[in-house]
Amino acid sequence: MRKFLFNTTLLSAVVGGWGTLQSTRKGPRDWRLILMWVSWGATVAIAVGTIVKQANGDDELER
Repeated sequence: MRKFLFNTTLLSAVVGGWGTLQSTRKGPRDWRLILMWVSWGATVAIAVGTIVKQANGDDELER
């Protein structure tokens, strides 16, 4: 769990979600808003996948 909480990749993806949230609250609601949320979701998914892959790689090195 600590690998997820202190990973800068995931932290930057979550902070990027703040800008998307602000755009949702203040900006126009059109097709670009949907693309922003899809992009943010993909960014978070890639960050989590990278963390999991690194964690699995670390386990293999310890054996």
